[in-house]
Amino acid sequence: MSTQKVAVITGGSQGIGAGLVDAYRKLGYAVVATSRTIAPSHDAGVLTVPGDIADPATAERVIASAIERFGRVDTLVNNAGIFVAKPFTDYTRDDYAAVIGVNLDGFFRITQLAIEQMLSQGGGHIVNITTSLVDNADARVPSVLASLTKGGLQSATKSLAIEYATRGIRTNAVSPGTIRTPMHPEEAHEVLAGLHPVGRMGEQSDIVDAVVYLENAPFVTGEILHVDGGMSAGH
Repeated sequence: MSTQKVAVITGGSQGIGAGLVDAYRKLGYAVVATSRTIAPSHDAGVLTVPGDIADPATAERVIASAIERFGRVDTLVNNAGIFVAKPFTDYTRDDYAAVIGVNLDGFFRITQLAIEQMLSQGGGHIVNITTSLVDNADARVPSVLASLTKGGLQSATKSLAIEYATRGIRTNAVSPGTIRTPMHPEEAHEVLAGLHPVGRMGEQSDIVDAVVYLENAPFVTGEILHVDGGMSAGH
């Protein structure tokens, strides 16, 4: 078995996901990155696997590719996520299916497969990216589907941490506020900044640094690390 550690990152083509790919490479890991559309990498230490994470076949392909190419899986960062902010009664069946598909189905199968592989190696680390709206709903941002899905992910983080605590697998979450990424148009930035007690949006590096901290924290498991400019503390 190869001794180089391997990180699998979902939603790895842009924004926080792309930042995580770079950060894990700097830590010396090989990386397998997946998203719907992701270009091949010129870095031999990065394998890209295109696919819709809502489809369990994508999860099977990603983990199989990681093992085939690099021989192991040490960390899985469930970063892929979609956010649809609408009044509750305006959500369509398609909205529901899309959000459940990426945020929950997209977590479920790939995490099962990663943990199976980690158990065979003797340990590993799962990091889930959630949202601070789970802990602190905000009247200005209707977010029931985010809370339903990412809230489930947050609870599952604790369940997994406890289930595998004696078997060398840690599970943690990073709970961001609103981060300046390509997802948010420039004209919305001022309003989004105002949602945070500190009065500004977060940067992608804030979330990447939080994941790296958790990666290097062997005594931390079951933690929901809020990186949200004070949102989860109050308003």
